[in-house]
Amino acid sequence: MALFYVPDIAGRWELPEEEAAHALRVLRLSVGGSLEITDGCGNLYVTRVASITGKHCYVEAVEPLAKPKSWQGTFHLAIAPTKNMDRIEWLAEKATEIGLDAITFLNCRFSERKVVKTDRVERIVVSAMKQSLKYCKPSVGEMTDFKRFVTAERPGAKFIAHCYESERVLLKDVLLPGEDVTVLVGPEGDFSPEEVEMAIAAGYRPVSLGSSRLRTETAGLVACHTFMLKNEL
Repeated sequence: MALFYVPDIAGRWELPEEEAAHALRVLRLSVGGSLEITDGCGNLYVTRVASITGKHCYVEAVEPLAKPKSWQGTFHLAIAPTKNMDRIEWLAEKATEIGLDAITFLNCRFSERKVVKTDRVERIVVSAMKQSLKYCKPSVGEMTDFKRFVTAERPGAKFIAHCYESERVLLKDVLLPGEDVTVLVGPEGDFSPEEVEMAIAAGYRPVSLGSSRLRTETAGLVACHTFMLKNEL
């Protein structure tokens, strides 16, 4: 069964326009048809179509069913967007399918892209959440200055993945199950040495994602998957 996303479903029983179009035009649901809806906050509503008026679709539901995440801890990926936006959108889709809690875009010294249309990324994340049958939607953060991000207080373990020849540990060897984790991934030209030093001073530990030289979006996905291997329930 298809999964629908209605963030305010508990207070509004009309499907949003896009979701209504999918229900009525694509799935051709009629009154009495069943829909499964999530609010993106870990709840599943099993509903049925109560009425249809033109393009408007109204549903009624039983009490929500709790659908907690399938992993422990939280994973926040902070990544510099690539020049080719298709690649970072691909990352957002696949990371959502694997599982993450938040993604924020970083404006770094060597960033080739300074603007990200997060509304489009939001739509991709919602689609991937529904496709992979997840009930918690990852938050999508606006483009944020690197210094502002790393100097902000954040819970749990903090890591910066860079490619410089310096002392680093493998991310897979230092992740602890159940821990809240933030991982920084730099642009195609890597973080600047000054940014690495700033992050370390702010409590971020330098890590490696393996022996291969990875593209930005691949590095982000590897970090996400590594976290999930440690934390999936």
